[in-house]
Amino acid sequence: MSYAVKNSHQASRELIAFRIGDQEFCVNIMSVREIRGWTPATPLPHAPPYVMGVINLRGAVLPIIDLSARLGMKDAEPTARHVIIVAQVRSRVVGLLVEAVSDILTITEDNIQPVPEVSSDLEKQYARGILSIDKRMICMIELDALFLHKESEAA
Repeated sequence: MSYAVKNSHQASRELIAFRIGDQEFCVNIMSVREIRGWTPATPLPHAPPYVMGVINLRGAVLPIIDLSARLGMKDAEPTARHVIIVAQVRSRVVGLLVEAVSDILTITEDNIQPVPEVSSDLEKQYARGILSIDKRMICMIELDALFLHKESEAA
């Protein structure tokens, strides 16, 4: 399913929307390399709690991040229905575990509402705005802000 919500005289951008629990989030589609099915990860000792481990992606070691845990929600319990969004975060490629990819959205800046003032400072660091589309509230995430520079290098 794909939605186009745009105004003709503004530059548009595409986002990929996904579900974690009963909430929807989205990221810039330009940071997404591929979407693949869940593959169990090999745990890494002393990794942060949200790092599930690593998988082999065509000969490259790919760290798998439990995006639910990274966002401060409960840890994911992966099933065959979960997917991994392979994304570029700065100079690193990481796998983001999510429940399902729901849409590709085409939006303009005027579709983005500011993050409410009641949000925590941590949430304001990675949440770039809220999209209200067809009675759905979708939080727009900035991946570069979600993973601090040294964290993404360590992963």
